[in-house]
Amino acid sequence: MKAIYIEQTGGPEIMRLSDRPTPDLGKDEVLVKVAASGVNFTDLNQRSGTNKIPIPAVLGSEGAGIVERSESTSFKPGDYVAWCMMRGSYAEYAAVPARMLVRIPDGIDFRTAAAAMLQGMTAHYLSHATFPLKSGHTALIHAAAGGTGRLLVQMAAMLGARVIGTVGTPAKADLAREAGASHTILYDKEDWVAEVKRLTGGTGVDVVYDSVGQATFLKGLDCLKPRGMMVHFGVSSGQIEPFDTRGLSSRGSLFLARPTLNSHISEPQELAWRSRDVFHWIAQRKLRLRIDREYPLADAAQAHRDLEARKTTGKLILVVA
Repeated sequence: MKAIYIEQTGGPEIMRLSDRPTPDLGKDEVLVKVAASGVNFTDLNQRSGTNKIPIPAVLGSEGAGIVERSESTSFKPGDYVAWCMMRGSYAEYAAVPARMLVRIPDGIDFRTAAAAMLQGMTAHYLSHATFPLKSGHTALIHAAAGGTGRLLVQMAAMLGARVIGTVGTPAKADLAREAGASHTILYDKEDWVAEVKRLTGGTGVDVVYDSVGQATFLKGLDCLKPRGMMVHFGVSSGQIEPFDTRGLSSRGSLFLARPTLNSHISEPQELAWRSRDVFHWIAQRKLRLRIDREYPLADAAQAHRDLEARKTTGKLILVVA
């Protein structure tokens, strides 16, 4: 099979399209003929070595396709399935544990399913579990026009929360407002901490959802009201510096969470609930998924370059079949 493969960590140039053995199946695993694979920051972090994985490796942590062969009683050949948080989707075939698979409902195509799983369920657990939003809350969402950010803005608005979003360009500000943000801030051109304080009458926000990391983390703490929560879930600008937790108390007994999607879909019922909600909202057009660009599998390195350069305003997809 064709697959995007790395033998060392580094930049996009180390990614190679090569022939690899089709994966063997273990107990309760399913061989999926991949139709589409989502491109995510976690893939970039694994490629660069920021997140450690066994090397050599086939990249890709999210995909959708058709069951080719099954060692599980839960799925049979011909089933349409999707998954995330399981490496190996930048390939023509992927071996996926049955417990990580969900069926794609009628009306959802492979590209949409591959685009929705990781970022959609991340937005779901952030807004429904880590800090359950409700009417009256104000949330600051960084990268509000990005793949996860835009979905999180929409879910926050659905739950009745007021959203302040930071973005990089006026065009991205338009996308964030279309998704439901009440206010947008150009973080490169405005003092966004001062602007958040102005917009909240000096009180601060209930929660900060931070996928950026190093460039925003400490300033984000200054945007919180007493007993507010910093939800740090990504490092697109780099890892945060070592942090003295006394800074949480001096700012007003703040809470700090560092959640992961894995912990929120480890139980079958949770995976089913979150994926069902995401697909249902997409089908009902309550959740608008934006696929910004599609690439052939051979151009995976270019997809990584575009995502790293912040040239995108939505999801990137590799079209495999």
